[in-house]
Amino acid sequence: MSKTDIGTKKESSLHRSLKFHYSGAGGSTETLIDDYVCDACTSQGELIEVQTGSFAPLKEKVKNLTKTGKLRIIHPIVTNKIIELYDVNGRLLHKRKSPKKGKSWDLFKALVYAPQLPLFKNLVIELAIVDVIEKRIDDGKGSWRRKGVRIDDRFLNARHEPVILSKLKDYYQFIPFEKNEPFTVRDLKKKAGIDIRLARKTLYVLKTIGLAEHFKKQGNAFVYRITKKKPTGKNS
Repeated sequence: MSKTDIGTKKESSLHRSLKFHYSGAGGSTETLIDDYVCDACTSQGELIEVQTGSFAPLKEKVKNLTKTGKLRIIHPIVTNKIIELYDVNGRLLHKRKSPKKGKSWDLFKALVYAPQLPLFKNLVIELAIVDVIEKRIDDGKGSWRRKGVRIDDRFLNARHEPVILSKLKDYYQFIPFEKNEPFTVRDLKKKAGIDIRLARKTLYVLKTIGLAEHFKKQGNAFVYRITKKKPTGKNS
């Protein structure tokens, strides 16, 4: 098996669809660059990496590939999901729409494991806002949380307007407060409509890239504000 075959072995249909979409006309897929295999490369030479999960595995890859040229990480955010449940014989048992709706803030669930990535020159993170169909099979091989039901595949159902983060200033949209306005993790939770764990992850990343800082404590809570000093990095 060649290096370029390894990346496709456990590839979901969603991953594959996004890979071919972003490679574009005249582009290529499973492109070998030095010791790395990229999901795609456009005809203009921009490298494409589709990452559905944590960004932790991308740390070294991004560090090295951005030295050679432009790299775009595509991170799908599932805003609508239809779940189809099949039996072991492939018969559709039922389908339903999931009540869960992804939002742009979900980026920080993945980015928290590689919080310095936005500082790299030549890197763009694009949130692909998508609807998917998730195929599940009731074969007893899934997790106990799903009572043995296994997720077999995810398919792209629709694409919406993406969110493109190419400059550090683009991340200010995740600080919904005025300059000099103090806020806590719980304030961010309430303002953004996210849970407390995601609010903590978001602030950790924003602190790491120099956009937010904590400057005092209020009881047991840290109080934050937009960083007064202009952040340094690729887009300062």
